[in-house]
Amino acid sequence: MVVFGVSVCGVLAFVYWSTVSVIDSQSDATIQAEIAGLEEQYAERGLLGLVEIIRARSKDETRRRGLYLLVDPLLTPLAGNLTRWPQEAQGDPRWVDFRIQHTKSPGGVPQIARARTFRLPGGFHLLVGRDLTERAEFRETITEALFWALVITIALGLGGGLLLSRNFLRRLDAINQSSHAILHGDLKQRMPVTGSGDEYDQLAQNLNEMLDQIGRLMDGMRGVADDIAHDLRSPISRLRSRLELTLMDKPDPVKYRAALEKTIEEADTILETFNALLSIALAESGALREKFEHLDLAALVRDAADLYQAAAEELGQRLEVEVEGAPATMGDRNLLSQAIANLLDNALKHTPAGGTIRLSARIDGDGRPEIQVSDTGPGIPVEFRGRVLERFARLDQSRSTRGSGLGLSVVAATARLHDAALILEDNEPGLRVRMCFPALPLSLPAA
Repeated sequence: MVVFGVSVCGVLAFVYWSTVSVIDSQSDATIQAEIAGLEEQYAERGLLGLVEIIRARSKDETRRRGLYLLVDPLLTPLAGNLTRWPQEAQGDPRWVDFRIQHTKSPGGVPQIARARTFRLPGGFHLLVGRDLTERAEFRETITEALFWALVITIALGLGGGLLLSRNFLRRLDAINQSSHAILHGDLKQRMPVTGSGDEYDQLAQNLNEMLDQIGRLMDGMRGVADDIAHDLRSPISRLRSRLELTLMDKPDPVKYRAALEKTIEEADTILETFNALLSIALAESGALREKFEHLDLAALVRDAADLYQAAAEELGQRLEVEVEGAPATMGDRNLLSQAIANLLDNALKHTPAGGTIRLSARIDGDGRPEIQVSDTGPGIPVEFRGRVLERFARLDQSRSTRGSGLGLSVVAATARLHDAALILEDNEPGLRVRMCFPALPLSLPAA
């Protein structure tokens, strides 16, 4: 409010100064015009002619604001509408401001005048000026107008400032109350949004999105903790029991070796589960988005095929690779490579000997790059396709196969991180899994 008030005062002061300066300039210009006229008359007609013209102008009603006075060397008036030479005009010729007693002024109040004095040959003195009563009245009027304008502006500014402050403080109080509730454990609270779309709404929406992201991360952490507590307790307990039973038996190198081999196998399963859970948590956190790089999906597909080609041949399966165009996306190389590996591992487990696994990378009809992994196994019924993407979800026909049930969960989390659509569909026979990525902006290279 102080800054606003000072700014308004500055603006009004500038208006006042500009207006008064214009009036003063006009007054001086009028006096100069009078002087020029008298100078011409004096040059043509001499002193007597100057006396006549001054007397004539003094009686002219159209020049009632003009002031004229011609005096002799003793300052005795010879002609003009002033009764005496002003005390302020003593000395050298110059511009001078003085007061006059106007006969028509109300109450006999002295009026302000401005004039220019001259010294003529022979010791005569001439004064030419104007009565500035109108200028003083105008200055008083504009000063009063500017004063009331300032008062009204400050009043309106205070009123508007109070209203705006109350509104802003009310909205800030609402945000503070919600934040206070969140700090005390009510994580379901959200910042109020009025729908106006102003900066406060934008702030509230950003805070709500941040809280939603924090909620998702906390849910993911709780999920990981619950999954570890629920699904890793059994293998760790079995591992410990096996070691205890082995120690209880008589020392036998063969049994010890078998127990250690089984323990290593169980430990590998536990480590695999831990790594999968960490990959899911890392993907769901969104922290890797800042490190996304331009990836050639065809190269990722060929590298994965080279890695799994020998495993497919060993199981009597055929692994085919197809690449169409130059599919590319922005993403994390390690997570996408792991997702492709999980899809291939899942296909190898469920495809019978003699079956075919096809791994492809292409650009679909909408210009979106995608990766496909299809097999000729038993497939997944439609009603269970959403369930298999959950953590530790395993269908009945998969109970006997090795695995933790986290492979497709890692794939789903990776797809969400890359804003890709994960589609499970029939391959007739078998299952086809598609990861459809967003199309790259035109400014980025396609490959």
